[in-house]
Amino acid sequence: MLREKLELLKKELADYAKLVEEMIHKSIDGLLKKNKKELLELDEKDEPKANELDLVLDEFGTSLIAQYEPRAKDLRAILMILKMSNDLERMGDHAVNIAHAALGLIDKPDVKPLIDIPKMAKEAASMLHDSIQSFVNEDAKLALEVCKRDNIVDELRNQVWNELMTIMTNDPSTVERALLLIRIAQNLERVADLSTNIGEDVIFMVEGRVIKHHKEE
Repeated sequence: MLREKLELLKKELADYAKLVEEMIHKSIDGLLKKNKKELLELDEKDEPKANELDLVLDEFGTSLIAQYEPRAKDLRAILMILKMSNDLERMGDHAVNIAHAALGLIDKPDVKPLIDIPKMAKEAASMLHDSIQSFVNEDAKLALEVCKRDNIVDELRNQVWNELMTIMTNDPSTVERALLLIRIAQNLERVADLSTNIGEDVIFMVEGRVIKHHKEE
């Protein structure tokens, strides 16, 4: 019975992750298309739904611990799900932060064509998806790949930062808009970091290896 409920808990986690992944895509789509309706939906519709799923997972996981007093692997899995739910809640917040920044840019001329930020978003959302799949399937190899891809997002963030710093230096009138783009890039970087944390936890759960701070190994 516990195993069946644990599988259901994993499914709830995957559904939550899917919503957060969609929120990230929607925030960037709203940015690129200057779609106010889409951006406002993140705040008014998607974030409340995400918060509700976070509470459901927390209550479900806590009740399983109280009811079944699981041990060893089952207990670790439940505790990991509770931690991942918290990570997903934070990622949802980052998606909303992106939407807020995008709303600040919606009526203003573009500072530059947006190339690297959409690449960052695609990679960060993919890392989120794969980190959750690595947990559900207990796939340490996929989890390690997620951790390695964090470098891709970091490099894109640095590229965005350097380019926008040059633009602001040459044209002070762009400062406000450029800082909003930097904020968007920082939020995407945090999504990638949180996905990496999940990947590291999966590797520890499956293989007993601690790779935190040693991703290159």
